[in-house]
Amino acid sequence: TLSKIPSMYLSHNVLIFFFFFFFFLTNLLFQLAPSLPLQEDFVYHWKAITHYYIETSDDKAPVTDTNIPSHLEQMLDILTQEEGERESGETGPCMEYLLHHKILETLYTLGKADCPPGMKQQVLTFYTKLLAHIRQPLLPHINVHRPVQKLIRLCGEVLAAPTENEEIQFLCIVCAKLKQDPYLVNFFLENKSKRPELKSPVVTDRVKENALAPDTGQSLAEEQADHQDKPQAAAAASTSSPSSNNNNSNNYNLVSSLLNLTKSPDGRIVVKACEGLMLLVSLPEPAAAKCLTENTELCELLTDRLVSFYKALPQSMDPLDIETVESVNWGLDVYNLKEDAAVFTGKRALISFLSWLDYCDQLIKEAQKVHRGLNFFFLFTVFQSAAAVMAKAVRERFFVSVMEPQLMQTSELGILTSTALLNRIIRQVTSEALLQEMVYFLLGEEREPEAAATIAQNPLRHRLIEHCDHLSDEISIMTLRLFEQLIQKPNQHILHSLVLRSLEERNYMENKPQEEREPLENGQPHDAVDLEEDPLFGDDISPDNRLSGSDWLSSSPPQSPDHSKSDGKTEVHKIVNSFLCLVPDEAKSSYHVEGTGYDTYLRDAHRQFKDYCGICQRWDWRGNPKPFEKCNLDAPFFEGHFLKVLFDRMGRILDQPYDVNLQVTAVLSKLSLLPHPHLHEYLLDPYINLAPGCRSLFSVIVRVVGDLMLRIHRIPDFTPKLLLVRKRLLGLEPEGITIDHMTLLEGVIVLEEFCKELAAIAFVKYHAAASSSP
Repeated sequence: TLSKIPSMYLSHNVLIFFFFFFFFLTNLLFQLAPSLPLQEDFVYHWKAITHYYIETSDDKAPVTDTNIPSHLEQMLDILTQEEGERESGETGPCMEYLLHHKILETLYTLGKADCPPGMKQQVLTFYTKLLAHIRQPLLPHINVHRPVQKLIRLCGEVLAAPTENEEIQFLCIVCAKLKQDPYLVNFFLENKSKRPELKSPVVTDRVKENALAPDTGQSLAEEQADHQDKPQAAAAASTSSPSSNNNNSNNYNLVSSLLNLTKSPDGRIVVKACEGLMLLVSLPEPAAAKCLTENTELCELLTDRLVSFYKALPQSMDPLDIETVESVNWGLDVYNLKEDAAVFTGKRALISFLSWLDYCDQLIKEAQKVHRGLNFFFLFTVFQSAAAVMAKAVRERFFVSVMEPQLMQTSELGILTSTALLNRIIRQVTSEALLQEMVYFLLGEEREPEAAATIAQNPLRHRLIEHCDHLSDEISIMTLRLFEQLIQKPNQHILHSLVLRSLEERNYMENKPQEEREPLENGQPHDAVDLEEDPLFGDDISPDNRLSGSDWLSSSPPQSPDHSKSDGKTEVHKIVNSFLCLVPDEAKSSYHVEGTGYDTYLRDAHRQFKDYCGICQRWDWRGNPKPFEKCNLDAPFFEGHFLKVLFDRMGRILDQPYDVNLQVTAVLSKLSLLPHPHLHEYLLDPYINLAPGCRSLFSVIVRVVGDLMLRIHRIPDFTPKLLLVRKRLLGLEPEGITIDHMTLLEGVIVLEEFCKELAAIAFVKYHAAASSSP
């Protein structure tokens, strides 16, 4: 039968049979033969790498054409396998071999020389995977952190280098390891006065010498540097007091390399470098924080880039575009240039600026967390917190140098744009340190009461407040929005500077004996508001029927006859009715439109007051007004520049545009919501006895109502016109023929709504105080 089969077909099957037989036999032999110990295998792969440098004469062949990457990968696998087979924390023979024979030092030297081409990339990858995969702490070993420190110096030397991706991955894994064990950062603070300047890069012949002697793996200059670095590393590792780190000449190469990589044209590299810096500023090590701000260019990088992004913005932008552009988180701002340009010119530049501002803010916030956790001694005797230093740098190099000239300019278009940008910045900043420096920049650091003669001492503060009453309504509205945003920030100095320091002594109230008071005209001081003309205020006005502001904030017993009360519930309704009845019936239009009653403001007032209480609860605000006997009542009262401008604006509410009136009343209502007894008393108590020459919010509104009563009778069909204007503002009536006295009618509507809002605020504050009392 076999003779009938073609010989070619037979030979082919025989070959297949022998191939499978040989394959089976080979596998059997491999299974029966004992495997090499891990250490021998590890040494074999390392020797294979060193022999390459002895035997190879072609220095230009890329490393990818050799077996070096494979051997390095095998070494990593062996180290990982060895750690997995041993108990936690136990060092195996392969790891001991790597440490004892200074393999990392040798690899660093080969990587620095980049011999063969691409070796630096392989070394960076090996270091990264070693630190990432090995669970036991390696950085405390001198033969690990020393070559790691040297390799860090090589990162970021050349922008857009082919090894950038490996460099940033290596730096980030080092940062992550330091975040796990922050004390290790002291190993990476080099005394630059002790580190000699290294010579030119290692040449191939010297690399071969090192490969023949892997126990050292270093050039002569590096050996000398290591011997000199040993005392420094030992001192850093044993740091337990600030006195051991007072040397200001330390190098923080890890930060310097990351800073270099933030200048990369690759956005992904920049984001990774910023993440690494974020980890480093959060390390709770005083010496590192001091070195970070004093011996690196971190502050310069933050501020210079912020300035460059700001200067890239168009000279003029629509404030609405600035206000409504989507919120930006750094590192996540994906964009399309064509789409952004189609929305509005400058959107891409604006997003880039806001994104970097967010990064600065988050970086300072991370450093602030460390500031809170550190020892008091460290904070105030050794170094200034990194957060405070970075925030001051932003203030001096950006706010003062760049923004202040923009805010002080005379061009209305420039003022409007810069104010809108500042408003957006205020809205976005959340870190306490940066917010504090920004507030000092805008309002100054003065805390003593204002005087009319000294309001211009701080030019920027004075200019901003004056812009609230600017000839340009757009500038006035934008500046009022800025202050509305500002007084909602969780910073006590804002409110103290703008309003509270002027009310601290309560010298807006008359507290002299009757015989010492000024002569009365018709039973009242010559410049007092005549409440008798208002039908609401009649015989009921007496000291016994007045509710002090303290009763709204505390249920403690009255401290003087001026604070006595008969029934708090009755009194609060009288105060609420005082505001509700201020506007005469013929000037009211809300009861003609459904859903516009006073109760609509109660829900918003309750929510906003609760939010303010949450912000202000950590501030040292007394529950009751300061006792008169402790007040300096002889000092002349000045309401403060900010309140003066607001009251002046409020007094012209019948003659101002609708949008201006809305913004003025919005700021005043925010101030009225604050749970401070003096502010409450001054803005929300209609029954206080004002000192001669003083005015309060209630007295300003009374004068406006008096002016309104005179003007109503000069306008024919006043009530129908008023109702029509209200319906148009609510969108219930289409725009039609022009109505005479439109500004006045809109002002009356805003006045009525504002009085209802004040009444709701007064009721909510009383109810909150009553419900929290024992």
